[in-house]
Amino acid sequence: MADFKQLLVWQRAHALSIRISLTSRQIRGAHHLSLRSQMVRAAQSVPANIVEGRDQPSDRAFSKFLRIALNSANELESHLITARDLRAIPKADFDAITSELQEVQRMLHGFVRRLKDGT
Repeated sequence: MADFKQLLVWQRAHALSIRISLTSRQIRGAHHLSLRSQMVRAAQSVPANIVEGRDQPSDRAFSKFLRIALNSANELESHLITARDLRAIPKADFDAITSELQEVQRMLHGFVRRLKDGT
């Protein structure tokens, strides 16, 4: 299979992961440490699962890892909403990151669908 770094979905997920890591530095206070950690962990899980899946022996196995990546993206979305509602991150950052995240989610959905359909 091709190098995972050539996958556009991995590139976007990686960029999102970096953005979350940088944005999460704005989250201050001991009471928000868990939220910060969960956001970073969920964000890093998305590209990591794409990489793990890329080397699987079948499309079905690859699809399983893409669904795990999608679940992590959904988890990240929930954490972002919490961070916004707690005013732990600025709304402008929330809006921009959510837009990137939704693009990654759409790409993952499409990739899973293509693998399922065999196209």
